[in-house]
Amino acid sequence: MLRINNMKIRKDLTDDEILEIAIKKHAIKKNDILNWHIARKSIDARKKDDVHYTYSIDIQVKNENKYKNLEKVEKFEMPHIKIKNSSTTRPVIIGAGPAGLFSSLILVQNNIKPIIIEQGQPVEKRKESVDNFLKTGKLNTFSNVQFGEGGAGTFSDGKLTTNIHSPFCRKVLEEFVHFGAPKQILYLSKPHIGTDHLIRIIKNMREYIISKGGTFLFDTKVIDFEVVNHQIVSLRTIHNQLEKDLKVENVILAIGHSSRDTFETLYHKGITMEAKNFSVGVRIEHLQKWINQAQYGTITKLNLPPAEYKLAYHADNGRSCYTFCMCPGGVVMASSSESNTIVTNGMSNFLRNGKNANSALLVNITPKDFETTSPLAGIHFQKDLEEKAFVLGGSNYFAPVQRLEDFLKNQKTKQIGEVKPTYQPGFTLSNLNGILPTFVSDTLKQGIQFFDTKLHGFSNPDSILTGLETRSSSPVKILRNEKLISNISGIYPCGEGAGYAGGIMSAAVDGIKCAISLLENN
Repeated sequence: MLRINNMKIRKDLTDDEILEIAIKKHAIKKNDILNWHIARKSIDARKKDDVHYTYSIDIQVKNENKYKNLEKVEKFEMPHIKIKNSSTTRPVIIGAGPAGLFSSLILVQNNIKPIIIEQGQPVEKRKESVDNFLKTGKLNTFSNVQFGEGGAGTFSDGKLTTNIHSPFCRKVLEEFVHFGAPKQILYLSKPHIGTDHLIRIIKNMREYIISKGGTFLFDTKVIDFEVVNHQIVSLRTIHNQLEKDLKVENVILAIGHSSRDTFETLYHKGITMEAKNFSVGVRIEHLQKWINQAQYGTITKLNLPPAEYKLAYHADNGRSCYTFCMCPGGVVMASSSESNTIVTNGMSNFLRNGKNANSALLVNITPKDFETTSPLAGIHFQKDLEEKAFVLGGSNYFAPVQRLEDFLKNQKTKQIGEVKPTYQPGFTLSNLNGILPTFVSDTLKQGIQFFDTKLHGFSNPDSILTGLETRSSSPVKILRNEKLISNISGIYPCGEGAGYAGGIMSAAVDGIKCAISLLENN
């Protein structure tokens, strides 16, 4: 393929009209074109009087030598996998989030039939449990926003942006499209799927994996690991109060960042792990129209999507404040997975057509902030904050919320302004300063005021803060060697929970890498 880069487009055009502009500019004959597609589309809004699209397109022609001025690009191909497969038992994958699903996908595509153990429900039933919690405040601690098929990212924005530069990113995008995602994720600079599409796509992935011989065990929890001579030999599971042992030689451990009891079990079994950095803070909500105006201005006539932002601030005290998982046109989600805790996250559907924008507003936490040197100290740090938020919210799964102006003044909110909180099942007007560590609240305040200089209106007094966001990443890292195996032979720590990913894309890529390693080393 030949790539045409940096096409600046200042109108809303069809794909065919984009092609016409490209071939005219480079004198490409239509009869020479065998195939073509959009390779990348982004929005350049740096100059508010010249907001425009930037396109790249790939064209396959009969004779590439006629167009030597254009860049050549190669189609992505999965590397050849040298399958060893000396195991006498089926590999087991614990967790059916992005890491678990994509490792399963690679295995079945190479004629290996995994067993996938998931403590939560299939995604369609899981949605019913989540919806019930939002309506009634009745939490299912086994299947919720954190646990269940699809993982925590299912009830988010479905973002596929990542800071990693792996060739497997293309594999992830192509598989999502194959299972029903919009084709535009293949070329948008900031692709997302949306929760509404993800639920259907994940179900399609499961059905394909089953059709190729994979087995899903839902509502089934791994409660123990039997290790002999530093080798995993069996797992103990529980389903409907019935315990069962499962012989196993290889386990991909894709348990997610909220599997606290499993971390405890693994720690006591001697798996090597360490505390790692993570972040805590709040969700901030603005009216989406404020963000649109701040990012796009008021002049453009383009039919632009709801605007996004990504901001960071480095304080003099060595702390950082940054936005994370920004959800245009979304809602703040009740994301608790344990009784008597409040956890928040953000969610958007594909159209992102809600009234509010929301984002995590976070401050970094390091192991130096913990009271002990235990690898599990970060878990206890998180849980302490979550329990305080539960009490502040009224001990009924209502979240504590505060107007931004009141937060800056350290006073309890008594009345909501223009921005209405989206959190369900309900909220309680509060003062979040009372439960946040001082270094967190102080850094948040500095960050908010700095962000307003970068994104006008960010510190609007009526903006809403909802507490707390504590699960942005895992507080634990399970160590692994160059073959991605832990100190216990046969266990492959994988994905976000093990400390090797930070979102849907990176978790899926890590799942692919672990599956390939398993195939080539066993």
